[in-house]
Amino acid sequence: QVQLVESGGGLVQAGGSLRLSCAASGSIFRLKAMGWYRQAPGKERELVASISIGLSTNYADSVKGRFTISRDNAKNTVYLQMNSLKPEDTAIYYCNVVPYQNHYWGQGTQVTVSS
Repeated sequence: QVQLVESGGGLVQAGGSLRLSCAASGSIFRLKAMGWYRQAPGKERELVASISIGLSTNYADSVKGRFTISRDNAKNTVYLQMNSLKPEDTAIYYCNVVPYQNHYWGQGTQVTVSS
């Protein structure tokens, strides 16, 4: 059974940076496009960044130029480098395959950006 465990969230001031990590158990990680999703209070969960098996990346317009997604298949880990953080980036961040599958949702990691 594949599990995805997110880490690296925290409290940061606007303009600061954080690096999120998502460790996957199981070899299926290497066969799937992966994504970072986020859910802010009162809002629907949204895909903010994705990376294919071939390392092609896509970003939501709201994070383009500030966030960078990467993956290390040897470590079964996907990362999200977040720079120039804004208060509107405050959310719980999750990783999942793309398109997501409900049984892969983990606990997520909280990111809070203060103004």
